[in-house]
Amino acid sequence: MTSGSNGKKQGDAWDHTTHTDFYQYYAAESQSAATLQRFSAIQSVVLRIAAKRGLNSQLDVADVGCGAGTQSQLWAKRGHRVFALDVNEPLIRLARERAKEAGYNINFEVGTATALPWPDRSIDICIMPELLEHVTDWKSCIEEAARIVRPGGLLYLSTTNMLCPVQQEFNLPLYSWYPGPLKRYCERLAVTTQPALANYAKYPAVNWFTYYGLRNYLKPLGFSVCLDRFDLIDPSGKGSVTQTVLRLLQQVRLLRFFGHVFTPSTFLLAVRL
Repeated sequence: MTSGSNGKKQGDAWDHTTHTDFYQYYAAESQSAATLQRFSAIQSVVLRIAAKRGLNSQLDVADVGCGAGTQSQLWAKRGHRVFALDVNEPLIRLARERAKEAGYNINFEVGTATALPWPDRSIDICIMPELLEHVTDWKSCIEEAARIVRPGGLLYLSTTNMLCPVQQEFNLPLYSWYPGPLKRYCERLAVTTQPALANYAKYPAVNWFTYYGLRNYLKPLGFSVCLDRFDLIDPSGKGSVTQTVLRLLQQVRLLRFFGHVFTPSTFLLAVRL
């Protein structure tokens, strides 16, 4: 699920509107049990790695592509200072209303992930869940994250997986493996005559990634430690068979590659050194 945050301009101004069907879907889905469970799992993983890096006190957290603010509230509930941004103005209004009702002081802003409004090295943890695939200029997104994250801070990304044929962005089989020209054709349909193809997202997914490509892009920006989904699994409490499989995935490069082929999305947690 995404908020459709993109860096695309309409004329000389950013388009901050939304499709009614998308807004209604997202407003409901953002409070579903599945969404809360997913965002709680993300927070648990990030905080576990943060603690290993000595980040234990009240933290400055940036939630980029925050949508209706569900994840922002989870971080505020833990006592962290939260700065949140999305290009979708109606969803930001909804996020503000929900945070106010819940009693959380969260700084929600309308803007673009390609030009974040926060100062250099001002953030301990930057979260960009399910965002990069929707941002045409995805490199600027990552560079902005590198700019605002403090040394020792963390950047969490989740996005599309080019390697896996299973995906949720387009209601089309094996879409991840479509050639570029066919994807461009489907994107045009999704923003014109067939919006249901991409679940009525104003900015459907236009980018497809691999963990390896993102890792290679992040390292020159100061994120020299990059952990993938298999590095982020906590083996404690798991059975011996699961622990053995996990060790093999972590240690055998070919098995790790096939592990990425069989998982629908790309997860990455990078440490700014």
